[in-house]
Amino acid sequence: MAHTVLIVEDDPLTRRRLEAAVASVPTLRLSSSAGTVAEGLGGLQATPDVMLVDLDLPDGSGVELIRETKRAGGATHAMVITVFADEQHVMQAIEAGAQGYLLKDGSAEYIARSIEDLLAGGSPISPPIARYLLQRFQPAPAARTDVPDLTAREREILSLVAKGFSVPEIGELLHISEHTVTTHVRHIYRKLEVTSRSQAIYEAVNLGLIDLKS
Repeated sequence: MAHTVLIVEDDPLTRRRLEAAVASVPTLRLSSSAGTVAEGLGGLQATPDVMLVDLDLPDGSGVELIRETKRAGGATHAMVITVFADEQHVMQAIEAGAQGYLLKDGSAEYIARSIEDLLAGGSPISPPIARYLLQRFQPAPAARTDVPDLTAREREILSLVAKGFSVPEIGELLHISEHTVTTHVRHIYRKLEVTSRSQAIYEAVNLGLIDLKS
C-alpha cells in the first residue's frame, strides 16, 4: 500500500515540483495539496503518512500545522521544506515536532529520497541545517561519566547522520545495506534515548560523541 503525502506550499511552481517528487516514487501517493494553514488543517483530517510543509504561509506559519500533527497523536510525520535557515525558524519547527528540515534548493530526487528516509525512521536534514545544529549546540569541554557505549560503526554512522547524509547515501558510502544502516540508527537512538535525527545530533554534541573539527 502506498504511503500518502500532504503538501502545504503556497507557491504554485514549488508545489508542482513537490508533487512531481512524490509522483516519482511508486510507493508514494499524493493525498492532497494545500496553499494555506486552513487548507492544510483540512488535509490533515485524512491523516496522511507525511506532511511536507512550508513555514511562511499566507494565513500563518506552518509550525501551527506541525503542532497539530502532534496533538493528533503523531500519526503524520511532519517535514519542513522552506527557504529559512535561521535559528528562529529552525528551532521553532524542531521544538514543535518537525522530524525533518529541508531547504527548497534540494533537487526533486533529493526530496523524494528524503521522504523515503523519513518513512524508514530517519529524520532528513539539509546539510547546512545539520551544520548549524552542530555549531549551535557545541558544548563546553566537560568530564562526562554517562556517555553511551557506541560501537565504532555506530559512531561512524552517527557522524554521517550529523552531516546530513540520508540512509541510502550512508549505505552507499559504507558499502552496507540500507536495512543495516537503519538498524544501526535505531540502536543509536535507543542508546542516546532520542527519537529523531535532530535530537540525536543535539545529544551527540553534548556528550562529545562528534568531533566538530573532523
